[in-house]
Amino acid sequence: MNASFEPLHLVNTYGAFGSVTRRRMEVVLEGTDAAEPIEGGPWQEYQFKGKPGDPARRPPVVAPYHLRLDWQMWFAAMSSWRRHPWILPLVRKLLEGDEAVLGLLAHNPFPDGPPTHVRARLFHYRFSDPARRRGDGLWWERTPVATYLPPLALGDGGLSRAASRWGGEEP
Repeated sequence: MNASFEPLHLVNTYGAFGSVTRRRMEVVLEGTDAAEPIEGGPWQEYQFKGKPGDPARRPPVVAPYHLRLDWQMWFAAMSSWRRHPWILPLVRKLLEGDEAVLGLLAHNPFPDGPPTHVRARLFHYRFSDPARRRGDGLWWERTPVATYLPPLALGDGGLSRAASRWGGEEP
């Protein structure tokens, strides 16, 4: 890309990547306050400040800095959670209702207390068709791909088992 614009002297060669992926995969964190989590709900999404989440939310302009957690979540979607040792401590902090971590998010769906369980699902995101967007207001189309992390809770051993499968200690 930079080479194609070079004759115009509009850009420099600085960049973190020479290319980006063609498919936009996203890890979506969800929590529930149900005593026993079930697949169909009630799950509520944690919304991030910059990365896609709610399909109806317009993509924000973020400058001049990266939103570090959002950026890390993008990397997490490219491979298994086992390659991202920070994700289990993040889930633990959400389960504890940690204010510092919740401050990194755009929206906490559990303002009255932390959830009982947190899970992560992997979605494929694509921009919606602009003509369709005018009709339904959706900026993104997303398709569920897989479970990224199963429902985890404090004190049920799930975090410990996940950490031992990862090869680390309980976060």
